[in-house]
Amino acid sequence: MNASPEKSLETGVLHATDNGVSWITLNRPEALNAIARDQREHIIALLEAASADPAVRAVVITGSGRGFCSGADLRGDTAAPERERVAGDVARTIRGGAQRLIAAVLDCEKPVIASVNGAAAGLGAHLALACDLVLASESATFIEVFVRRGLVPDGGGAYLLPRLVGPQRAKELMFFGDALSATDAERLGLVNRVLPAAALEKVTRTWAERLAAGPTRTLALTKQLVNASLDDDRTSAFAAEAAAQESNMTTLDAGEGVASFRERRPPHFRGR
Repeated sequence: MNASPEKSLETGVLHATDNGVSWITLNRPEALNAIARDQREHIIALLEAASADPAVRAVVITGSGRGFCSGADLRGDTAAPERERVAGDVARTIRGGAQRLIAAVLDCEKPVIASVNGAAAGLGAHLALACDLVLASESATFIEVFVRRGLVPDGGGAYLLPRLVGPQRAKELMFFGDALSATDAERLGLVNRVLPAAALEKVTRTWAERLAAGPTRTLALTKQLVNASLDDDRTSAFAAEAAAQESNMTTLDAGEGVASFRERRPPHFRGR
């Protein structure tokens, strides 16, 4: 990257913005990038900042070392030990923690690419699957690890997986907790491309910079439409589509797209 990455020692996150792309790198390789509370909050803040920053037009989430993300760091994200746990503590922790992280990816107004360089387990798998596009190294694996710990899948897993692979496949992955290879994940539709490890960063950069050169508001509205369509009926989906196009036609990029078509030249989008 041309830009120098900024590192927060407290949160274990590397961050740099380069050619309109916000690169977020989980950086706790000694823990296979398990997500602790401070790290989670920093990632959420970076995603929210990306939505609001016109200079950021795409986001990449990846991991350092040999893992993408091994899930939530349970040792650092449990209820406070100095008081007795009361009813609702666990649900509040999940709502305010893992679910907020997944929602931040889904709600980010810029396209988000997961560049999965190794194992993505538990919350780490859901973090990848919440992204708009998923590129994976040949060595990557996806593991619904919760059942191995006697836990119900959280972090949006029971919402994401059935929508991606259907309820039967989702239950198979969640009931058994077996590691799913990158090749099998691609076959099921969880991954867009499987790549040699040496090519992962290059292809990720190419895809991210293509998105960053695109019509940013159009992509944001498209993302919202597709995500919402999984929960809407046809009437609602059609109404949302028409409203989105109405809003989109007020953007400079829409005008540029129409003008370039008429003038038979490539468009030059500015993200506005």
